[in-house]
Amino acid sequence: MIARSQSIRLKLWNCTEGVLIKYLWAAHFPPTILVTALAFLFSRPLFSMNSSIIIGLTIFSGQLVVGWTNDLMDVESDRLQGRIHKPVASGEIRTPHLRIAIYTDLAVCTALSIFGPLGVKGGSLHLLAVGFGVSYNLYFKNTFLSPIPYIFAFTALPSTPYVALGITPPLWLAICGGLFGIVAHFANVLKDLEEDRAIGIKGLPQLLGANKSIIITIVCLIIISTIISTQRVSLIPWLATSLPIAVTLILYRPKKFGFSTIMLLALMDVILLLWTDR
Repeated sequence: MIARSQSIRLKLWNCTEGVLIKYLWAAHFPPTILVTALAFLFSRPLFSMNSSIIIGLTIFSGQLVVGWTNDLMDVESDRLQGRIHKPVASGEIRTPHLRIAIYTDLAVCTALSIFGPLGVKGGSLHLLAVGFGVSYNLYFKNTFLSPIPYIFAFTALPSTPYVALGITPPLWLAICGGLFGIVAHFANVLKDLEEDRAIGIKGLPQLLGANKSIIITIVCLIIISTIISTQRVSLIPWLATSLPIAVTLILYRPKKFGFSTIMLLALMDVILLLWTDR
């Protein structure tokens, strides 16, 4: 009887674990975790460890809303392009269930944003960024204005902890955030750009094409590195080494290495930026 009970519990655990993994994957787990990590890192110089963890969870809940909404809106186009690795497109997650998850998580995200360490000011800015992320999925993705939600969201990411405490965010940091939003948008679209164009998606990267999108990505990375170098002279050797490597990978295999390279570069830049002296 005990062995049977343990077997049932194990099966239930495996089933629950499998469902959680599917939902996390539907939320675009790698970039979601990256943005969560960046939010935690940006908050650490200004907040305690416990508060920073809660801020990270707050941003994580917002990223779930944005990621799930993206997969919900893209389910038909994903099926047309044969993206059966995506849980919603493959039918592993039913759209009514995903809608329930979105509304539930939105309530959690709102509560964490307003009543958590970010307070009304920081929490409102975060919710506005989430709104821009959802608006990308609903409207901007198919217009030449597609970079705007990314620019706003990534400007808000490093700025939110400062706004929460009533401090004006450093201008250079906000500018780098906005530029990185452009980089993230173009790099993320590169891997599926031709397929998106084939089904009629007309965001700015699709309208410009792969070559111009790569150029924009690289130019923005150079500008970001230049700005960071003026603020942290000690990072110049790191930037002088990492930037050429990143640019080479983006030029060589933009679809395969572009987005992951940029995500890793961003994470390392932020870690070094926040924990090094001028």
